[in-house]
Amino acid sequence: MNSHAGDPKELGTFLRARRAELDPHQVGLPATGTPRRVAGLRREEVARLASISTDYYTRVEQGRMPASAPVLEALARALHLSADQRTYLLGLAGRPPSDPPAPSGAQVSESGRRLLGQLTTCPALVLTDTMDVLAWNPLAAALLTDFALHPEPRRNYVWLLFNDPALRDRYGDWDGGARSCVAYLRMNTAGRTDDPRLHRLLAQMADQPDFQRWWQGHEVAVQGAGNKHFRHPLVGDLTLDWDTLTSSTTPDQHIVVWTAQPGSPSEHRLHELAAAVSAHGPTAGLRDGQPVAPGLE
Repeated sequence: MNSHAGDPKELGTFLRARRAELDPHQVGLPATGTPRRVAGLRREEVARLASISTDYYTRVEQGRMPASAPVLEALARALHLSADQRTYLLGLAGRPPSDPPAPSGAQVSESGRRLLGQLTTCPALVLTDTMDVLAWNPLAAALLTDFALHPEPRRNYVWLLFNDPALRDRYGDWDGGARSCVAYLRMNTAGRTDDPRLHRLLAQMADQPDFQRWWQGHEVAVQGAGNKHFRHPLVGDLTLDWDTLTSSTTPDQHIVVWTAQPGSPSEHRLHELAAAVSAHGPTAGLRDGQPVAPGLE
C-alpha cells in the first residue's frame, strides 16, 4: 500500500468493530430509551460525535467514499481510538504517517546474523511484519523453542505460538501473549491484504478458534516494547523485558531482544541458561523440551 492506496472494505470493518464496543454513556450521549437491536453506537451517533452527516459516515463505513484526513481524525476522537488504533485507521485509509515498508523477503544480512551471534547473554531473533522467524541466536532457541526443528513454511511466530507445545508452555500468560501477537500482526499488515505471506499464514491458522476470534475482533497494537513472564523447564521462572529494533535498511525486519532487570533473579536464571547454551548448545539439559537428569543428556 502506498500513500494513495487504502483498503476501504477493511476500514469499514474496523469502524464497525470499534463502534460496536462503545455504549452511548461512554461517549457522553444521553439514553434515548429506544431498545437497541445490536450493541454499540449507531451510525448516526458516530456521525454526530464526529460532526459529519450520517450519509457521509455511512458511505465511508460501506467503502463507497474516501474520508479526508480531518474526518479520520474526528472519527478517531469520536470512537475513542488509542494511538495504535488511530495509526491503523490512517493506514487503512491510505493516509499512514509514512509509507509502509515493502516486503523484505526472507534474507537477513550477514551483519545482522553476526549481531545475533554476538548477543550471547540476550535472547534475540529477527521477525518480519508477518511474524516470520528469519533468524535467531542460540539463547532464543533455548528460551523459546528450537526453531530449526520446524520447516521454513511453518517458522512463523504466530503459528508456533498456537501450535508448538514447547513455545506455548513457556508463556506464563499464553492468552495475553498470543492475543498481543495477533494484534501486532494486524497492525503490521494494515492495508496489505495482497501480501502472499499473510494469505499463507491466515490459511494455516484457519483451524485455530482463538486466533480467528481475536483476528476478527480487529484489535491492533504496535510491536514496540513490553515484558513477558516465561516458565522455563531448566532454569525456572523468568520475567524479561523485550524491545523491538527495526532495521533502517530493511524496515520489514525487526530484531526482538529480551533482557532482564540487573540484579534480579531473572537475570541470574538467564545467565544460567546462557552458560548451559555455551557449554552444550540450545537444547542443553533438555530432551523433547523437558529437563533430564545430569549425565543423561
